[in-house]
Amino acid sequence: MVAILSNDRAFIIRAVKDMYTDVAGHPDKAFHFPTGRPACLFVGYPAAELDAIPETAVESFAGVGYPHRAGQIGAGDTVLDIGSGSGTDALIAARKVGAAGRVIGLDMTDAMLDKFKRNIKRMGAGNAEALEGNAEDIPLPDASVDVVTSNGVLNLVPDKPLAFREIARVLRPGGRVQIADIVVGSPISEQCRGNPQLWAECVVGASLETQYLEMFAGAGLTDIRVLRRFDYFAGSSSASTRKIAAGFNAAAIEIAMRKPA
Repeated sequence: MVAILSNDRAFIIRAVKDMYTDVAGHPDKAFHFPTGRPACLFVGYPAAELDAIPETAVESFAGVGYPHRAGQIGAGDTVLDIGSGSGTDALIAARKVGAAGRVIGLDMTDAMLDKFKRNIKRMGAGNAEALEGNAEDIPLPDASVDVVTSNGVLNLVPDKPLAFREIARVLRPGGRVQIADIVVGSPISEQCRGNPQLWAECVVGASLETQYLEMFAGAGLTDIRVLRRFDYFAGSSSASTRKIAAGFNAAAIEIAMRKPA
């Protein structure tokens, strides 16, 4: 999650890059959202999965759930991780797909991309690669991946319908999606969206859960299932963040879906 002080697209992108550059470079710093291995365990990652990848990947984790609960990734798959960060989910996926598979970690933050590349080498994951780009314009061909995974990223994307169409575009027919993200249960007014403090508390970039799921359906994805809904913000060290999140009924959800065959 990230502090954003404007609803202008350029400011949002800059704020996202700045925050995750900080998370990449200062993993021991206390943020107002959970990070690192404690955050992984809090949102549901099995310790054994974390032990199997480099500690330097886990230390800069800033996801909001456990997308692998969906079990969408199998041996030989080509997987795209949108907002891969330092590589926690991408490297877990690399172990799942095996030598015959491929994992592409997409990120727009240079510091995270550099850290992910170092973690690929550290792990010897020859089936994983880093790719610079963003969710609104994925630099991959049509129908080129079997699975899309993402964790705590899409709520920060300014043009969500465009990003969801991009996910559908790069998926092969019958391809699968597993996502963890933040949604809200109460509408957020335009006045609230213009409030710097509310942006800073990581809530007002999120969509209503019903609208969020409808946007995926509008992009042509089907069999949309909510696997888990939980209070991610209970793990925040900030009383202000917890209070504001509760005011909007903000929560993390883990979802699975597919592209029709």
